[in-house]
Amino acid sequence: MSAKKKAVLYRMVMPGHICPFGLKSKDLLERQGYEVEDHHLTTREETDAFKEKHGVKTTPQTFINDVRIGGYDDLRDQFGLHRQKPGETTYRPIIAIFSMTFLMAVALGWLLPGPVIGVRLIEHFIAISMCVLAIQKLQDLASFSGQFLGYDLLARKWVPYAYIYPFAEGWAGVLMLAGFATIIAAPVALVIGTIGAVSVYKAVYVDKRELKCACVGGNSNVPLGFVSLTENIMMMAMAIWMLVKLFL
Repeated sequence: MSAKKKAVLYRMVMPGHICPFGLKSKDLLERQGYEVEDHHLTTREETDAFKEKHGVKTTPQTFINDVRIGGYDDLRDQFGLHRQKPGETTYRPIIAIFSMTFLMAVALGWLLPGPVIGVRLIEHFIAISMCVLAIQKLQDLASFSGQFLGYDLLARKWVPYAYIYPFAEGWAGVLMLAGFATIIAAPVALVIGTIGAVSVYKAVYVDKRELKCACVGGNSNVPLGFVSLTENIMMMAMAIWMLVKLFL
């Protein structure tokens, strides 16, 4: 029977602070089948002395077979696990948002009379998505506007539009979800969706620019392209459908 793999971990565990990366390192080692010799650094002086002794600037630090591996990110590298690097593009935020808004739409349909699956589900999904995406933008309006100005055609001509856009998107989403004042909400969604779709198409597919999408907020690393185009087309389709329902 093979001996259990062992690792030595030094991490900060103080009365007012337990290092989260230390906990992550311990959990990762255990999931990789290691028996962890867990050493707690319980004071600032003890931590500083450890860092000076080993010539390191941060904790936690992991040792395997008396070889220092490093911190949590180094540990992930050691095991060949992906870690997102600063500035690396990812679709994770938008996948999370659309997954949750779809489930929220299903839950809303479950509560209301009538079939859960149908046109109403799509209506609720798009309206809720607009509201949540607006929240993402409004969390840091300055960052959003800075990123948005990089590609939106109307915002480049009239800067205040970069600040108005998330309010308009959220307001239209709420009214559409309520089925109230469609005559106002639908045209707003159609206008901002059309301008957005044209702007994204020009920036990505005509000018071939590589930009970050402001669709989930100004600090996101979601690449501009299909996702943002989809967001705008969804708004356009929803607006047209609501207007058709209103006048037919």
